[in-house]
Amino acid sequence: MASYERLGADAIAVKGRLRAHKWLLLRRLSQVGILVLFLLGPWAGLWIIKGNLSSSLLLDSVPMTEPLVFLQMLAAGFVTPATTAITGVLIVAGFYLLVGGRAYCSWVCPVNMITDAANWLRQKLGIKPTTRFSHHVRYWMLAMVVLVALASGSMAYELINPVSLIHRGVIFGVGMTWAVILGVFLFDLFVTRRGWCSHVCPMGAAYGLIGKFSLLRVRADRREVCNDCMECFVVCPEPQVIQPALKGAERGIGPVIVAGECTNCGRCIDICSKDVFNFGTRFFK
Repeated sequence: MASYERLGADAIAVKGRLRAHKWLLLRRLSQVGILVLFLLGPWAGLWIIKGNLSSSLLLDSVPMTEPLVFLQMLAAGFVTPATTAITGVLIVAGFYLLVGGRAYCSWVCPVNMITDAANWLRQKLGIKPTTRFSHHVRYWMLAMVVLVALASGSMAYELINPVSLIHRGVIFGVGMTWAVILGVFLFDLFVTRRGWCSHVCPMGAAYGLIGKFSLLRVRADRREVCNDCMECFVVCPEPQVIQPALKGAERGIGPVIVAGECTNCGRCIDICSKDVFNFGTRFFK
């Protein structure tokens, strides 16, 4: 496995620096661009989209409801058959069924930029994680959030949800935002590698369930030219999803990464000097 100092050096030598970071740069443009769209309203009076990442209205006509928020509303008894929340969650779920459930995590969620920064600094400083969490913890968190909403009749999790707090803080200037950002950053830096996004976040769990059935996938269609450099495993936020597609030929496993946990971030595509990976569909395995 390549040392952290040389991580991506081969890809840069073969592809050039820009192509070796293409999907990373596009993700950052997407994340920042979405925040700017929300800011245009309060800052410039241009209301392309109103609300926040939990619930919003696009061009005053298209409702969008975040799936975990909808599940809490449903459990708490806030949803009626005529509510626009149903239309909103169907639109959002339908979109992520096409592009990949956890594409939300890597292309939209502002927390991703914080956890990526913590992971970069942790590797740069050689900090070893002190705790290991199962990747299944997030699904228990998802169940607990829904049960709390059912028992309390409220969307209690939204009071502490880092995604909601950070987004509202950026848009509306809530003072606690910096404390939330620091808490998530320190958790990922010192406690466990990619702790929040890859192990704990119940929103990631909800999108992961959608992602099990999504159309757009990362594929290892040129896995026969893999040189076992392992750099894709180093940069992947969910490295456990790679091996079946990359090394499963002898077991009859196709080259498609079908795991719902894949975030479709494209970093494995960026960093592979052999162009083993690419975006495609879940079909033609």
